[in-house]
Amino acid sequence: MEALRGIRIVDFTWAAAGPYITQLLAYLGAEVIRIESTRRLDLLRVLPQVLGWTEAIDVNQSPPFHQINANKLSVTLNLHHPKGVALVKRLVAISQAVVENFSPGVMDRLGLGYEALRAVKPDLVMLSSSISGRHGPEAALKGYAPIMAALGGVSHLTGYADDEPSEIRGPADLIAATQAAYALMVALYHQRKTGQGQYIDFASREAQCVLIPEALLEYAMHGRILSRQGNAAPGLAPHNCYPCRGEDRWISIAVSSEEQWQALCRLMGNPAWCRAPQFADAYQRWCHREALDQHLAAWTRQQEAEELAARLQAAGIAAAPSMDARQLVSDPHLQARGAFCQLPHPELGTVTVLGPPFKMSCTPPAVVRAAPALGEHNDYVFGELLGLSAAERRALAAEGVFA
Repeated sequence: MEALRGIRIVDFTWAAAGPYITQLLAYLGAEVIRIESTRRLDLLRVLPQVLGWTEAIDVNQSPPFHQINANKLSVTLNLHHPKGVALVKRLVAISQAVVENFSPGVMDRLGLGYEALRAVKPDLVMLSSSISGRHGPEAALKGYAPIMAALGGVSHLTGYADDEPSEIRGPADLIAATQAAYALMVALYHQRKTGQGQYIDFASREAQCVLIPEALLEYAMHGRILSRQGNAAPGLAPHNCYPCRGEDRWISIAVSSEEQWQALCRLMGNPAWCRAPQFADAYQRWCHREALDQHLAAWTRQQEAEELAARLQAAGIAAAPSMDARQLVSDPHLQARGAFCQLPHPELGTVTVLGPPFKMSCTPPAVVRAAPALGEHNDYVFGELLGLSAAERRALAAEGVFA
């Protein structure tokens, strides 16, 4: 049985930070209905062209769109047409939740803000996600993942000590979306338990702060501001990503005890440099970590990443190869867990998408349907759910309502 079967969500989200919120609930069986428009296409439907990957692509064939919109339904509506707005309200009246990540004020200007929608669905749960939330001096701020990561303090800590901060993109979106999905689930639970709806004002910049607790604690306790440290971890050396044999092949190695250091030395054949005074104990290794990394990298360059990781793990040392996309898709462990799903698609034949990262024994999540074509479910939603006849739907289409 799907855990969220019977939950219907009207989804106004776009790009990545919004759609992944509803993707997590769609994995669990919620009926997620995307409200789209040919007048303003979802960024991910055209992202390959925006990024210059291809000159042109069908809006139903974009790989990024498929990754975070599986299991969902899609309808097209002109939200600048009064009848389009009226249809949204009818759909909201038979749904449990609304999710949107437009700029603050957009839904209100469309006549679809929380108060307007609560008038047709008193127990509605509505989540609005934006960079800075819906109130405060910077509520109107706009931006994508790099902005939320910068304002959340993550970018300041990302990069090497002698270099500028690094821009964080997709991960910032998905981290925020995961926390928003949690808030949405709590509100839906409260709705089911009490019959009460509520409005969720979600600030994605604040969601980034959970990634930097050590920086916040350091400032709170000592008034010190942490900065970039690359791959270093305070007090631990070696602790870095090291080159291996082959083009752009790397391995992460983290040594956290004297026993692990001695095991690493044995694996390397106890070279003379391991016995140098600057590597005699954990403190000295930390103080001379740059020299240590150079010695270690000279050894790892002669090794195959996967084979070396296996040897290090067998010796009790934390190590793993740095996986690229090709290796992830073909990884035996991920295949055994069903991490990637093959789904039929009417235009592409078969698409491969990443499935939910969690398994549940009683209510297992599933990916059962590829991301929807633009407006693919107009007939189901407006016909079967809202009861419009074929003639009524044709008339509304002629008026430009389904656009």
